[in-house]
Amino acid sequence: MGKGKLATQCSHASLQAFKKAVEKNPVAVEEWLSSGAEKIVLKVSSERELRACYSRALKAKLPAALILDAGRTQIPAGSPTSVAIGPAEEKKVDLITGELKLL
Repeated sequence: MGKGKLATQCSHASLQAFKKAVEKNPVAVEEWLSSGAEKIVLKVSSERELRACYSRALKAKLPAALILDAGRTQIPAGSPTSVAIGPAEEKKVDLITGELKLL
């Protein structure tokens, strides 16, 4: 993916996860917003690893979003492009993403 496409896919995931977090735990969302709304972008080495992160987040009952591309530009339709987890407690997210490297 090009840089612009990557930024767009991450943005889609971030917004979807945020909406889920607002529904699940609005108090935690307010705390996250008031503390600076920290975001970290990490990378995975494969689609399998991307899907595994998403599955682990769901299993941990964290707000998460998996983005499947619409196929209008660089990526075939239905391809997973990004995952967002949270806003949620940092230590809970770290259990899922702590081994990943920064993008």
